[in-house]
Amino acid sequence: MIEIGKIQKLKIARTVDFGCYLNDGEDLADEVLIPKKFLPETYEIGDELEVFVYTDHMSRPIAVTRMPKGQIGDMVGLKVKQVTDFGAFLDIGLEKDLFVPNKEQAIDMVEGRSYLVMLLLDHKTNRMIGTSKVSAFLSNACQLAVGNEVKVHIWQRTDLGFKVVINEMCQGLIYSNEIFEELTIGDERRAYVKTIREDGKIDLSLQKQGYEAVKDMSTDILEQLISAGGVLEMGDKSSPEEIKEAFGMSKKNFKKILGGLYKAGKIEIFDFQIRLKKVEG
Repeated sequence: MIEIGKIQKLKIARTVDFGCYLNDGEDLADEVLIPKKFLPETYEIGDELEVFVYTDHMSRPIAVTRMPKGQIGDMVGLKVKQVTDFGAFLDIGLEKDLFVPNKEQAIDMVEGRSYLVMLLLDHKTNRMIGTSKVSAFLSNACQLAVGNEVKVHIWQRTDLGFKVVINEMCQGLIYSNEIFEELTIGDERRAYVKTIREDGKIDLSLQKQGYEAVKDMSTDILEQLISAGGVLEMGDKSSPEEIKEAFGMSKKNFKKILGGLYKAGKIEIFDFQIRLKKVEG
């Protein structure tokens, strides 16, 4: 069965002047048009193509080889291209923008801003739409453990930091003092479970925790030192802002890592400079 709003593999059933008709190889009567501009340079009847199927501006099913930023069932971050009296249109990477009706907006959308949306099939119109009311799709029971690596989508800014959606299943929080990079609503990131509180709420960090974090950041600093010819203009008395911009970490963690590299005999530390230690002999 050909599915609207899904990436799928379909076979070329027949050709016409303006493209080809595809089917799934089983239900031969269920066909969808792929316009000529989306066809490969050479093709034959029976060839299989990976396509995305959606409805065009005239509500007709159409197949394209241009892949969208998401398909039905996905949560994705998208930017608003246009706001109208009846809804907003978001850039999903296709010729036709994604429609989010007013009733599916958690807050009124603003042109130029990005939002996290769930992609749905509107059964009344048989077209893909979006909703920013993603909380309706989240569970309060996320089976996670401290230290787990997860995928998160940046969801909402709060006074404490950012609410995120974890693995498209449940919500968590990244505190402002754990963020050392620019984040935009809808961004997808890798994160790590830092704390699971008694009430089940989950705190996360964008950085690994414990020994693995120190090891990774130590390697990063050493690689930057080597690339810079053995000297970096950043040291023990550099400002937290400079350290955050250069290494994406707090000054506390920076000094901890420098201390470990110094004890291992790999670097020399100065007030505003670090150097790779020369190997004797």
